[in-house]
Amino acid sequence: MIKLNKQYWEGRYHSNSTGWDLGKVSTPLKDYIDQLVDKNISILIPGAGNAYEAAYLFNSGFVNITILDIASTPLESAKKKISLPDDHFVQQDFFNHNGKYDLILEHTFFCALEPRFRESYIEKTYQLLRDKGRLVGVLFNFENKLNGPPFGGKVTEYKNLFKPYFDINTMEPCYNSVSERQNKEMFIKLTKKSNGNQNFRSRSSKKQN
Repeated sequence: MIKLNKQYWEGRYHSNSTGWDLGKVSTPLKDYIDQLVDKNISILIPGAGNAYEAAYLFNSGFVNITILDIASTPLESAKKKISLPDDHFVQQDFFNHNGKYDLILEHTFFCALEPRFRESYIEKTYQLLRDKGRLVGVLFNFENKLNGPPFGGKVTEYKNLFKPYFDINTMEPCYNSVSERQNKEMFIKLTKKSNGNQNFRSRSSKKQN
């Protein structure tokens, strides 16, 4: 298994091996952002890469945006097109990040993590969201048969993972994917459960034993 660390992702950017990069905002996320009314909500974009979604948010009047990536190269690129203060661009491992957000936008970050980290991702997302906060974005909708990213999955697997922590408002195949991702994406809109803390404490205690 490839070690998916900071050096790996920096190398992908330096070699221009960024097949996940659409060069523009993801259509499903663009359409969702267009429906948002409150421009003051706090938004986190983990694994933001070249941050097209963040740029679209900023150009749409949102300014409370945190752009997070483990690699410095895409963050430097993002700074050139998004006129936010430097502290909105955070180079950090997602699992070490602290903060509270109303919305986390997911686009190609979940699929870049080894599947063994998926429960940890969900727990961390739960911690970072305020009460009734939302996790919204796209997951890849294909069988996971690869030795490296992107890692896929199916709706039954995703539902089993997210249900202990989130109410599933929407989890269905995207109808508005870009052509190269047709039939490969699933749109998710999830709301943080108020009782998910019980599940988190239960799982955490099991890990310590």
